[in-house]
Amino acid sequence: MTITFSDFLARLMSNPALMVTVALTLGVILVNGWTDAPNAIATCISTRSMSPRAAILMAAVFNFLGVFVMTMLNATVAQTIYNMVDFGTNAGDATIALCAGMFAIVLWATIAWYFGIPTSESHALIAGISGAAVAIQNGFGGINGAAWMKVIYGLALSSALGFAMGYGTTKLMAFIFKRVERRKADRFFKGGQIAGSAAMAFMHGAQDGQKFIGVFLLGTFIAGGQTDVTVFTIPIWLMILCSLVMGFGTSVGGLRIIKAVGMDMVKLEKYQGFSADIAAAGCLLLSSLTGIPVSTTHTKTTAIMGAGASKRLSSVNMGVVKEMIYAWVLTFPCCGLVGFLMVKLFLAIF
Repeated sequence: MTITFSDFLARLMSNPALMVTVALTLGVILVNGWTDAPNAIATCISTRSMSPRAAILMAAVFNFLGVFVMTMLNATVAQTIYNMVDFGTNAGDATIALCAGMFAIVLWATIAWYFGIPTSESHALIAGISGAAVAIQNGFGGINGAAWMKVIYGLALSSALGFAMGYGTTKLMAFIFKRVERRKADRFFKGGQIAGSAAMAFMHGAQDGQKFIGVFLLGTFIAGGQTDVTVFTIPIWLMILCSLVMGFGTSVGGLRIIKAVGMDMVKLEKYQGFSADIAAAGCLLLSSLTGIPVSTTHTKTTAIMGAGASKRLSSVNMGVVKEMIYAWVLTFPCCGLVGFLMVKLFLAIF
């Protein structure tokens, strides 16, 4: 099943519940641009391979391409997120539950952005809607265990593989270029970082764009009373809308996260930044092709840690790393609890 843009607009104008759902979903996509998309370009800005304005524009373009191309090739990430929870057959209550889950994500992400901590909106999304599903079903019957296991696999994959590939790729680059003149090597890695950051932005769109598209369609169908849709086709207009909002979010608030990830956590040289980008993009490509929804934040930041640790572990600012880990650990219980409580509150009010 799919929905045309004209049909969507007609539904939007006649359905206040859909208006609220769409506004909150777009809000989540916007804060994803604040907090997740900047990770893709943090390294090339911190090593001065690109200016912030040029990098943000590049990220917006390649986010769209990632959403468009990967969705055409393999939309299993969107399907996984879409089918992760069951809000029941009551369309009104299901709409309230989804809105509550979206509200929890926006609240959590905005707080994290304020403190410059790059949290995972992927995990906030999963936790928020899962907490909402538990609340609306009064139990865990609304949780799809098989889809949740994919998330657990993705958490381990994005963290462990990101660090290992960041470390290994940096060591490999140092070995290959050890006899090359420093100026020539830096020139190569400057161009390579631009390409690597473009690849990261592409894969961010491929992963996170699909996740939010799945939620957007879920909200659209539920608000229209269609609670039994399980298979869908993603329209091109929705891909464009998602990437535009995400790119705007990056341009509005991305510099806080760029500073935390690319500058405060570890001081990178150009070859390290290039290695981190290539390693993280490779991990995300593998995850997207296998349909596993991983965190782009976890993947990129652990790849950067691995790149920094390849020279010496002390070069990584463990204070910043601890802040990030605390935020990652707290995301699931906090967003899940807020999503749960918001459902109960919204049901009592509405």
